[in-house]
Amino acid sequence: MRDKNKIAVLLFCLGALHLAAIFAGFFSPYDFAQQDRAIPYAPPSRLHFRDVKGTIHWRPLVCLLVERPGTFGVYDEDLQKCFPLRFMVRGSEYKLLGLFKSTWHLFGVSVPARVLLMGTDNYGRDVFSRLLYGSQVSLLAGLLATALSLGIGALLGIMAGYYGGWIDVVVMRCGELFLALPWLYLLFALRAFLPLHINSGQAFLLVIAVIGTIGWARPARLIRGVVLSGKERHYVLAAQLSGGSDLYVMRRHILPQTWSILLTQAALLIPQYILAEVTLSFLGLGVGEPAPSWGNMLATLQQYSVLVSYWWMWAPGLAVIPVFLGYLLLANALQAKGGLHRV
Repeated sequence: MRDKNKIAVLLFCLGALHLAAIFAGFFSPYDFAQQDRAIPYAPPSRLHFRDVKGTIHWRPLVCLLVERPGTFGVYDEDLQKCFPLRFMVRGSEYKLLGLFKSTWHLFGVSVPARVLLMGTDNYGRDVFSRLLYGSQVSLLAGLLATALSLGIGALLGIMAGYYGGWIDVVVMRCGELFLALPWLYLLFALRAFLPLHINSGQAFLLVIAVIGTIGWARPARLIRGVVLSGKERHYVLAAQLSGGSDLYVMRRHILPQTWSILLTQAALLIPQYILAEVTLSFLGLGVGEPAPSWGNMLATLQQYSVLVSYWWMWAPGLAVIPVFLGYLLLANALQAKGGLHRV
């Protein structure tokens, strides 16, 4: 019962993180591309509950930032111009679930002030808003690449284990080749054959195709082992002797035996593929500006001055940590609950 509760809690936490990504437009106060060149590298906003006259407010106040004369990236608060934080406000237009247009945001402040929970980048864009929008790219890349890997791995693993013979030999030898392939260098090679400039959508699909296609070998090997054991069971042999087709036997009796492997592999592969997308975008091979992803947001840290001066630019790297921990703890809980195979 304890394992079930742990799995339920982890699924709830991971579900909340993914819901925040799905509804990024609602939870973010600004559009990810909205710039304010007057406040580059502005620090996170301070929330005040007491105004300059000493009056206490139940609603937090955000004061206008003013750049200190003769400096760059150093700001002072104008305590004479503070605005209350409001909830359920109108703002920039976005598409809810990619389908429905909306202008409602969870919170915001009146102009000219801006509420900056995680500061701004070099273009004055809100880092918190870009972090939420970037999570759509990074998390979706992990989910889609995992689905592709597990789909290919399940199909080839079942065929190799069920039919054996030359099919098994070919699949396993190909699997060994893919396990040995360095996916990063493969992506370098593929990128060399593509046009110099590709849009963000094409780069996103390229990343998913490469990391998802290369990652099928390990799940296939595990599933093959389950199928080799499962096809010798009496009820499977009885189904074959009763005239059941190969497709029926695999769908009805073999595939259900692989669900535990697939679930555990999904929990292990998703964070790996999220990290792969972050790495590729960080190196400039994934989704490019102005579309945000956690990787290209971290790319600004390649500048030493940003690395040492603006700590809030580390936010995408810190956001990866709870996602990784959640999925790895989920994988361990699934393994402990079902006595599943470890990679």
